[in-house]
Amino acid sequence: MPANTGRPSEDGLLVVDALSKNFGGHQAVNQVSFVLQAGAIGGLIGPNGAGKTTLFNCLTGFMPASSGRVLLDGVSIAGRPASAVFAAGLARTFQIPRPFPEMTVLENVMVAPRGQIGERFWTNWLRPAVVARQERQTLAAARHWLDFVGLSGLVHEPARILSGGQRKLLELARVMVAEPKIVLLDEPGAGVNPALLDQIVDKVRALNAQGTTFLIIEHNMDLVAALCSPVMVMAEGRLLLSGTADAVLGDARVVEAYLGSPA
Repeated sequence: MPANTGRPSEDGLLVVDALSKNFGGHQAVNQVSFVLQAGAIGGLIGPNGAGKTTLFNCLTGFMPASSGRVLLDGVSIAGRPASAVFAAGLARTFQIPRPFPEMTVLENVMVAPRGQIGERFWTNWLRPAVVARQERQTLAAARHWLDFVGLSGLVHEPARILSGGQRKLLELARVMVAEPKIVLLDEPGAGVNPALLDQIVDKVRALNAQGTTFLIIEHNMDLVAALCSPVMVMAEGRLLLSGTADAVLGDARVVEAYLGSPA
């Protein structure tokens, strides 16, 4: 079905309304609007340079949008810094994972939870019992999520020893320990061997069954077809169309966007 060019309904977990991002005279994201319902696994596809990662950066506060609105669970998050967007419940992973390489796998996950009161200097002196209790809860949660993604045997190893696929699993554990409302995955299948890719897909399915909402940038069309609904297609900064995986992947406009018009 064609992308909705009108004003989207605000009845959704993530509402993106006429979002644009300009770099000088170049419009990398151009009036993109969509609604993602709670419990969905949305897919975002398109050729290189379509504006997908720029859109992610604007949604997550890594760069400010030039115009438009973003609502998370009915609350505006447009223009807020990445830390505030994360605190509001929108988390992301990256195409190239960014662990703290010299910290252990466990420590990498323990830094992620939102609102750790031990980060405020005075609470360590005035409320040591509360800080200690929260530390125990954080440790238990970190171990739970590392066990969930299959990295429990590596908790005391430095993150630098992990393979590319293992680093993506570590990132997934790190965002889940923060209890996000929605997770944005940037190319979870890129550079991952088939066995680990199957593991990542299984974990996303399991988390979704438990109520986690996802929006996924991906070039692996088999992964998109297996996981995602709706699937949204970007081309030249615009949202070209949105629909089921079968409808979108069989649309002539999608083929043209990836391969270009025939000579």
